[in-house]
Amino acid sequence: MMAQCDVKDEAKAITHKTYEYELMHNIVGIVQPPSVPQFASQADFETHLTREDFLYYHYGCDGFRDHGWGCAYRTLQSMISWILPKRHWQSLLNVPSLREIQQTLVRIEDKPSRFVGSRDWIGALEVFYTVDTLYDVPCKILHVTRSEDLAQHIPELVKYFRDFGGFVMMGGDMDAASKGIAGVHTNGKDSYLLIVDPHYSGIPSSIKDLINNGYIRWQNTKEFVDSSFYNLCLPYLK
Repeated sequence: MMAQCDVKDEAKAITHKTYEYELMHNIVGIVQPPSVPQFASQADFETHLTREDFLYYHYGCDGFRDHGWGCAYRTLQSMISWILPKRHWQSLLNVPSLREIQQTLVRIEDKPSRFVGSRDWIGALEVFYTVDTLYDVPCKILHVTRSEDLAQHIPELVKYFRDFGGFVMMGGDMDAASKGIAGVHTNGKDSYLLIVDPHYSGIPSSIKDLINNGYIRWQNTKEFVDSSFYNLCLPYLK
């Protein structure tokens, strides 16, 4: 575990945030299981979800305009909001802004100094580096190649949600829309991922509003872009 003095040193760079409205949460407590094919029975499916709460970060939720490039940063912020309550020193730390994420990556020499203030995208590796550096949380990168079917990795995701119940970040290349994964629903043949999509812009009225507009959704693994590779960042924290 990170030493207490080290935690305080890291926390100095991350300021406390206030938002114009309360960010949405309790997503997995509201969303219902997906509709499955007529020939399948819901009784044959198992569902594994993110355990404990997280906040829904999305485009512009803090007044900063990141439309078109900030989706992975927002997913990272949602992941961090899940991490903080699980640390006994959570009160020392805050969820970083997009600029503070960039400053962290520059400080560890992953990015050049010009990265701060840019609109450069980040991916699963940068998410890994950020949560490991700031919160002492190791992660695993799960790589899905273009030649692979995402469904092949469902058993590993099931094990992850069963053992850790975490919040997963997903990024790709042809599918460049980063997203969070907060659960898996599978019978071994048909599989669905619970997508937490940060591309929403505006002030959501409710989780049901986000669900109705597709920003919180169950997505069949067959509906992902088969010409894209995907990297998933899985934080290992119980």
